[in-house]
Amino acid sequence: MTTTVAPLHLRLPATSANLGPGFDALGLAMALYLTVDATVAPAFHIDATGRDAALCARLDNNLILSTYTGILTAAGKPVTPLHLQLQNEIPLGMGCGSSAAALLSGVLLANHFGDLGWTSQQILEEACRREGHPDNVAACWLGSMTASAMVGSSVITATCGENITWNLMLALPPASLATEKARALLPPTYSRADAVTNVQNTALLVAAFALNRGDLLRTAMVDCIHQPYRQQACPLLPLLLPLIQHPGVLGVALSGAGPSVLLITENPFFTDSITDAIRRAANDPSIEIIQTAITTGAINTWVHK
Repeated sequence: MTTTVAPLHLRLPATSANLGPGFDALGLAMALYLTVDATVAPAFHIDATGRDAALCARLDNNLILSTYTGILTAAGKPVTPLHLQLQNEIPLGMGCGSSAAALLSGVLLANHFGDLGWTSQQILEEACRREGHPDNVAACWLGSMTASAMVGSSVITATCGENITWNLMLALPPASLATEKARALLPPTYSRADAVTNVQNTALLVAAFALNRGDLLRTAMVDCIHQPYRQQACPLLPLLLPLIQHPGVLGVALSGAGPSVLLITENPFFTDSITDAIRRAANDPSIEIIQTAITTGAINTWVHK
């Protein structure tokens, strides 16, 4: 008797990690999505639309498929071929959490089509283990602003800011940046003064989201741990950081490991003037500016058993 496995629909948001000082600890879910519709098929096949569709449709070096097959093989389960229909809005290689969305997709596909019966926590921990740090994955899974820490094989999370209505603007340069290259720019040690500043600002940053205190972000998003060392590979950052003085801008930071820059803004009234200010500061017509918002996580589309 053959058992038919139901199709799976997933909607995974982009994420911006760090948010300035919250290095490897904070992430923000953004309303740009990787949508996945998966069905059992005779052979693996991907149809992709949206951003970087040709890359998303490749079967080789595909993070979704390698995660899916790797998990099932390790669990001793048969690797069922799938037909994936992808609609992608997340910029690749831009510090917007594309790898976290792909990893979570692969984990969720393995859990569903391999009938692993994993809990939400097991899904989260498997994806974080594969990513190596929890910030993007936790925010992608749980949504809003999520703080996370890895303690051994466990992942501890706390989510807040679900009702915040701040706007988000992403400034994207034409060239991408690999996370591995961005991490290689960081020093092995830091001064006590820089460490203390980041601890203080991270505490303020969490409070800002928990209490809907946009007035805290100007100070709370100042970073001494990673942004100063990544400016050489992320030339938009030093150009746009001064926009914290522009009306309507609450905070400015590198998005993840870069090279994109995230601006948190007060309300849509300022969007046009901020867009103009970004273009003047960057002085580069190839800069792409995306307007988006804080959103919920992929857990909301997960089919619970």
